[in-house]
Amino acid sequence: MKILVIGLGQLGKDLMRVLEPSHQVAGLDMPDVDITDIESVEIVLATYQPDLVINAAAYTDVEGAEDDEEGANAVNAIGAGNVAQATADREIPVVLYSTDFVFDGKKGSDYVPNDVPNPLSVYGASKWAGEQATIAANPKHFILRTAWLYGPGGNNFIEKIIGWASKMDTLRVVTDEVGSPTHTWDVAEATALLIEGDSYGVYHVVNKGVCSRFELAQAIVDLMELEVELKECMSMEFPTKAERPENSVLNTDSLEQVIGQSMPEWRETLQRYLTRRGTV
Repeated sequence: MKILVIGLGQLGKDLMRVLEPSHQVAGLDMPDVDITDIESVEIVLATYQPDLVINAAAYTDVEGAEDDEEGANAVNAIGAGNVAQATADREIPVVLYSTDFVFDGKKGSDYVPNDVPNPLSVYGASKWAGEQATIAANPKHFILRTAWLYGPGGNNFIEKIIGWASKMDTLRVVTDEVGSPTHTWDVAEATALLIEGDSYGVYHVVNKGVCSRFELAQAIVDLMELEVELKECMSMEFPTKAERPENSVLNTDSLEQVIGQSMPEWRETLQRYLTRRGTV
């Protein structure tokens, strides 16, 4: 299959690594393609003539989006719609990645794909708008919501904890935000399995298991034997512009039924990531 990956951040790079052994894969990022400009998207599709497009491009600055709603919507909503429309015009499937931030985090259990979104932030609203635009434009869509994503080269929570631990003796980490830390490699592998079929729709793609931000930080410190003391705190002690969902737990049952296997457990993949850090 000829696959075009748009967006080469931490997820896009792992998508390339996972897909290249089995497919003919091309990867593009700014300035070679600008998804906010549908003509730019149409030009690259005409040039590469892919059988499938994976849109991994996103505006991910959650705090920055609160002051830049136009910028967030340009990429996450309008841009997603442009890619979906351009692929639909060529009758080819599209993959779009979304986020736990489409939910308000107030549900007392894990979120399933058909739960009604209620984003709390500009970022979450822009991603939800992108989902809707994709569904409206292209019936051949895979929308994959993920959460607490981390991968090599990314400015993610794991890297932040490691960086802070090298500069401070004590770190305060919140206990009232829970979710499933998710490795980009596992998301890429699940994507590779999903696109082999035509079970289009919305799916949740996260690693198995649940933890708080504090528990994740403790696991990082333990695995890397970092000399830093962790102290529990509540999120209200660290006010932010963007309101974040307290419950980011996503249910992966429908995904696993389609791909025929379970998502790996988060502690297992955290160890694998820490081993990869020095080699990728």
